[in-house]
Amino acid sequence: MSGLDFSIGRPLRVLAACEFSGKVREAFRRLGHDAKSCDLLAASDGSPHHIRGDVLDVLDDGWDVLIAFPPCTYLCSSGLHWNTRRPGRAVLTEQALAFVRQLLGAKVPRIVLENPGGCISTRIRRSTQIIEPHQFGHDARKATHLWLSGLPSLVPTAYVPGKFVGLCGHPRWVRDLGPTCPVCGAPKKREVWANQTDGGQNRLPPSADRWALRSETYQGIADAMALQWGGVLTYNHV
Repeated sequence: MSGLDFSIGRPLRVLAACEFSGKVREAFRRLGHDAKSCDLLAASDGSPHHIRGDVLDVLDDGWDVLIAFPPCTYLCSSGLHWNTRRPGRAVLTEQALAFVRQLLGAKVPRIVLENPGGCISTRIRRSTQIIEPHQFGHDARKATHLWLSGLPSLVPTAYVPGKFVGLCGHPRWVRDLGPTCPVCGAPKKREVWANQTDGGQNRLPPSADRWALRSETYQGIADAMALQWGGVLTYNHV
């Protein structure tokens, strides 16, 4: 795979918007694409291919692909209930939605927007696809919505099954042992992955950088984005 879009005779210009980890940027760069990230924060990997600033200032710089990760704090379903409890929070949701509209309306031929489930689907348009890290080689569950324009849906690359938990508190058991607990015989209560408690919640404890760790793109998903969207664009023009 050359990583070239032969319709324009050069590597694709890819902008990973609202990304400071560099996971998506570097996945595309490894394929030879001219990829940059942009965020108000500095790049956590110290890359020179990062633009520190407002992504709206560089949206019209001739990108071939825009992959955007707008902050989900005021958009995701898990936090929207605070809009009626905390004065001013609903206004922040409206501002976040306006930002999303600007990203989706950018003059870029191929656009991806990533976010958890929330009011983007109800206020702007429904997501195109929902993916999980365990579809891309990670022992983790985190439903991620994608809004796609000019690009196909991602195809899962490596499924990682979760483990079953039951009612008796027996340690998690693998799928090969069957749908009932090997100790008490009770049926499975739920299927969970390594990043989840037995109750299904995220294991990551509260901390100052929890939001950053939670927002970082899983490497398997970043690699799939680069391989499938970079590769699809290449071979569609050969």
